[in-house]
Amino acid sequence: MKRFILVIGMMTVVAGGIYLIGADHIDAPAVGSLSTGSTAADITDFYAFESPENADNYVFVCNVLGLTAPSATADASFDENIMYEFNIDNEGDNVEDLVIQAIFRDGKVIVFGPTAPTEAGLNSQVATSGTRVEAAVTAYGSDPTVGEAEGIKVFAGSRDDPFFMDFFKFVDIVNGAGNALELDVPDPAEGDAYATSFDDPGTDTFAGTNVLSVVIEVPKSSLGSSDSFTSWAESKQKQ
Repeated sequence: MKRFILVIGMMTVVAGGIYLIGADHIDAPAVGSLSTGSTAADITDFYAFESPENADNYVFVCNVLGLTAPSATADASFDENIMYEFNIDNEGDNVEDLVIQAIFRDGKVIVFGPTAPTEAGLNSQVATSGTRVEAAVTAYGSDPTVGEAEGIKVFAGSRDDPFFMDFFKFVDIVNGAGNALELDVPDPAEGDAYATSFDDPGTDTFAGTNVLSVVIEVPKSSLGSSDSFTSWAESKQKQ
């Protein structure tokens, strides 16, 4: 069986109909940087929420390869050596009880699960015993291709980055806090004073950039009977 090792992970908690996210753009040196750019191993955002179309389903979204310019999006692609693993912890012990795994082969996304992992922790094996759903990766600018089997839906392809953040205003606010602590920080972005709050409306730093998205919708019943669970996404490199 194929073995994968953790590259980076992001975490959030889901309960009931709550919509929660985690976000991070090329901040981890192992998967990308502002100078070298992002990679397919770089998880920019992880979303988990109740399906707006079917209250009996949950939707999980893992976005990667952030800050991709529209001119470069057509050439952006998923990496066949990277697996994205969505972990479900039903017992509150921060150990995955169920996993949903997405791998890529010959222009397709292939998803297995939800199913019990063959092993928990940093290393994973593809759990081929779970439900299998596949779909062609949607080409940039094309109508979405959605695969479906046993109530599970799958999509993979490029999308506009949905995360809104005024990054440079955020940096100026943080630098102001650092300056107040007498740390060595850059000068204010504008004028003589650091910003202390965001503008209304703010400026979306990520506007006009794209990501690669993996979207998986599953029946709530497939995730166990717990009223709440912890969920996190990981990108793992094939060994």
